[in-house]
Amino acid sequence: MATLTKHSASPTVTGTPGGTRKRSRFAGFNWIGGSLSWLWLFVVMLPIYWIVITSFKTQDSYFITNPLAPPSDFSFANYKTVIESDIARYFLNSVIVTAGAVVPAVLISFMAAYAIVRGGGTSRILRLMNSVFVMGLAIPLQAVIIPVYLIIIRLQMYDTLAAIIMPSIAFAIPLSVLVLSNFIRDVPKELFESMRMDGATEWGTMWRLAFPLTRPAMVTVTIYNALGIWNGFLLPLVLTQSPDNRTVPLALFDFSGQFGVNVPAIAASVTLTTLPIVILYAVGRRQLLSGLTAGFSK
Repeated sequence: MATLTKHSASPTVTGTPGGTRKRSRFAGFNWIGGSLSWLWLFVVMLPIYWIVITSFKTQDSYFITNPLAPPSDFSFANYKTVIESDIARYFLNSVIVTAGAVVPAVLISFMAAYAIVRGGGTSRILRLMNSVFVMGLAIPLQAVIIPVYLIIIRLQMYDTLAAIIMPSIAFAIPLSVLVLSNFIRDVPKELFESMRMDGATEWGTMWRLAFPLTRPAMVTVTIYNALGIWNGFLLPLVLTQSPDNRTVPLALFDFSGQFGVNVPAIAASVTLTTLPIVILYAVGRRQLLSGLTAGFSK
């Protein structure tokens, strides 16, 4: 009887852990959060889907078909129209403006962040500069567009690409300094002390130690600022006038007339101008996320 009891009880004992593991696999799953995430993904992807399928429709079929239905006959006429509308010049202008603003902004922000972290505790001027940079985050571009316009006029830079680059640098610096300073703060102080004991100057320490270690944060602010400047619409609209100095967002004006708007052509131009942004994000998404979350854990 003892043997029968022992064998009859063993399946219950061996079966319990498996059932526990199977239940614990879904015990901590947040069904509400997961459902809301899928809902949010649907809300975000729906406009993207609409833009892409609309870019392959003709202007006549766009008004008589379901907006969310895929086109029966895919047409590349809209992309041909966009390419023939001198969008290559607008694309080149956007590249010049983005590169001309991002590179100086990131370098200036890095040097300012290093000075604030390494000397902000003892220098009143550096602490004041840090406060000014933080205050810059609270000033929207729309609030100061008129003073910026008047300054550009006084400097005789109106209707030039430099008129877009200079304000873009100024508005990119505050957030860049905040991200880079928090990242540099996480670098162990022992590394700076060892560099000083080896006879390195502050300038050498900044470029040979801080610069390589803050590369993820540099990539983060570069991508973030490049996205904002590339998609910028207000500064090119107010500070430029001639078609030769238009950027990609202003190219949408070419497809809107007095009596109608070529919606499929606009969708095609939006699709083409978004591709560099998607590629840039796909290449640097890991550095972007790590740089945004670094330095804020303390």
